[in-house]
Amino acid sequence: MAENATIARPYAEAAFALADAAGTLAKWSASMQRMAAVAADGDMLEAIGNPRFSAEQLYGLFASAAGEALFAEAQNFVRVLIENRRLALLPDIRENFEELKNEREGTVEADIASAFPLEGEALAGLIADLERRFKRKIEPRVAVDPELIGGVRVQVGDEVIDGSVRGRLAAMAGALRN
Repeated sequence: MAENATIARPYAEAAFALADAAGTLAKWSASMQRMAAVAADGDMLEAIGNPRFSAEQLYGLFASAAGEALFAEAQNFVRVLIENRRLALLPDIRENFEELKNEREGTVEADIASAFPLEGEALAGLIADLERRFKRKIEPRVAVDPELIGGVRVQVGDEVIDGSVRGRLAAMAGALRN
């Protein structure tokens, strides 16, 4: 939702500023990942939306689920989110935080879908090629998608590179129709 992303951005920027100033971007990133997963859980979303829970009860429930991910600054951050009724936005906040972190570090996330598992030299070679093309460090997220038949499909930001057999067949079908 565009509205959620707009509301989440200032919280992400505040957390990023804290983490960047303290030199703890990696620590915050790991914590944000865990906190976002907890906040996105169905039972937690139900508790967040339940008006019978006090702020302190909600914090206790959230903290017990998040575990060690809540270091001192993260605890304060969660309390602010609860106070402002924004805890459910943690997945959006995390996404914005990661974008800011990646921009600072000169990295970009790449979603790589392959028909077969990509490992070792094949994955390293693909990542090296992508880093040369985009002139940034690539943070890969690899998934297996047997529907591709063969090859890979890579998405970096808004750009999609479809080197899959399925993509080529679709392109040929489109050319034949014209």
